[in-house]
Amino acid sequence: MSLPPEPRANPDLFGHDHAAQTLADAAASNRLHHAWLLTGPRGVGKATLAFRFARWLLAGCPPATPPLFLPPADPTFRRVAAAGHADLRSLAPNAGDRGVKMMIRVDEVRQVPRFLSLTAAEGGWRIVLVEQAEAMNAEAQNALLKTLEEPPPRALLLLTTAAPDRLLPTIRSRCRRVDLFPLAAPEMERVLSHWLPDLDAGQRAALARISDGAPGRALELAEGEGLALQAEVDSFLRSLPHPDPRALHQLSDRLAGKRDGSALVMFFDLLRSTLAAAIREAARGGTAAPYLAARPLADWASLWDTLGRLADETETLNLDRKQAVLNGLTRLASR
Repeated sequence: MSLPPEPRANPDLFGHDHAAQTLADAAASNRLHHAWLLTGPRGVGKATLAFRFARWLLAGCPPATPPLFLPPADPTFRRVAAAGHADLRSLAPNAGDRGVKMMIRVDEVRQVPRFLSLTAAEGGWRIVLVEQAEAMNAEAQNALLKTLEEPPPRALLLLTTAAPDRLLPTIRSRCRRVDLFPLAAPEMERVLSHWLPDLDAGQRAALARISDGAPGRALELAEGEGLALQAEVDSFLRSLPHPDPRALHQLSDRLAGKRDGSALVMFFDLLRSTLAAAIREAARGGTAAPYLAARPLADWASLWDTLGRLADETETLNLDRKQAVLNGLTRLASR
């Protein structure tokens, strides 16, 4: 399996040429807004677009087709990819003690105003890129507000988030927003055939479906046995409301067997995604999954939320994984 490089080193952007052109046009107008909020589902390409825009600006906005493209051989591309460009600073959630991404620390955010106020080392822009900006707590977000309210000249803030509602309204109101949307099936096939040529078309189509059109998420699922875990999810849901207790224990053992917790996290993520899709379909008057008949839709929505909290608490607090799986699945089965 060949996976793409990290966003800062990825030359490819699939399916978001319109968003890229919006940023290119803003730069060409010579009235580039000082702060941009790139939103969209997890894995859809927000960070890839943000780094693409940043390095294109730092390279002097050269003519580019497709929009914002800079060849990997370009010196600016190489410095950004190596995290070695003096005029670009990026912030991302810091890893917790067990390797789980937790938050963007306030002390890092407090360094942003000084960095942006310095004269650009190469005479152009000074740029700060904040990945997963929703990982800033209220204190960290407030530390960013002064820069948003009084931006230095030739300074740019790029924020990416899958949860814009978790940002302070004062931050959202001071940013121009660009929304990135899930890729359509043909575009997802192009992405996945490029990065996963050894998978057959049926497997790629399944990855595109369960990732909801987010290529980064699809590649993550492919790397982490997502198709096999989705089959486990589907099998469990078909067994409701009377799953075999022995099968539940076997499933719990399999998920808890991964020492890094990755199987449990991915299983709960896929389970919640499948439930959410089924609830939406039923709420719109479409064909309801048979298991939904066991309880009101509002109860299923509440259980969806409960599963999310259970998964988060299990990893954050280092709770017993097998018991967490049994607890979550038993709640879905009980009435």
